[in-house]
Amino acid sequence: MIRTPLLAALALAALAGCATDSPLATAPVAQAQGPADPAEAAPPPTDLKGYLPAHALEGDEILGPPPAAGSVRERADRAAYEETRKLAGSPRWKQAQEDNDLWFGGAMKRFSCILGKEISPTATPATSRLLQRLELDVRTVGHPAKDRFFRTRPLIGNDAPVCIPRADWLRTNASYPSGHSMTGWAWGLVLAEMAPEKASALVSAGREIGYSRVVCGAHFPSDVEAGRFLSSAMVARLHAEPEFERELALAKAELARARTPAQSCPAA
Repeated sequence: MIRTPLLAALALAALAGCATDSPLATAPVAQAQGPADPAEAAPPPTDLKGYLPAHALEGDEILGPPPAAGSVRERADRAAYEETRKLAGSPRWKQAQEDNDLWFGGAMKRFSCILGKEISPTATPATSRLLQRLELDVRTVGHPAKDRFFRTRPLIGNDAPVCIPRADWLRTNASYPSGHSMTGWAWGLVLAEMAPEKASALVSAGREIGYSRVVCGAHFPSDVEAGRFLSSAMVARLHAEPEFERELALAKAELARARTPAQSCPAA
């Protein structure tokens, strides 16, 4: 069953940002400065699969192409990249660095702190399993659009500050749509179904995890918005899968009875 809040989320995710002019940087591609990002290069080792069968959703058809070169929206994307470089070293920059690691950094911690309960394979195994399988569905749904449109990431071709290592894989993993944005948004939506009393904060956290990719310089704003849009469609489609519905119910019951408090949360 597709729930009304998910339809509203789908509409909201389609809203575009503001446009501002900015020249396109043309400096040489920077050399890799560190290892591949483990959050995007691979999830934790697993034999799990996502819930959706192949071609359950055609992400490239749903999204269409990214903004055309030289268009108002594409210039706005590049202006946003230039503007967010000014955040280097700021608290928001540091938060973006933490959010970059979906599994072991700030992204999962955000949700744990909102819920007041630790989300982990030991404390909440059913919930962790659900979230991991969702991330695998993100790959199934999002990669066809990445492969078809193959948009170059904003950090390629310049040496502006970014909050992640300039690793070689960033040249071959396309920018559109953002997988981090898809994952953060999907987690926020599904956790909001599991803990509706925390829905606003959970969905907001999912949005901010996506925006952290803009702050980091790993994605353009339109990549992040496309990720939210496609993720909303994915979560809606997941409700037609009996196995997802069954595991969602198990995870919701587990989360309701969980007692391990979240650790190292910021003061309220």
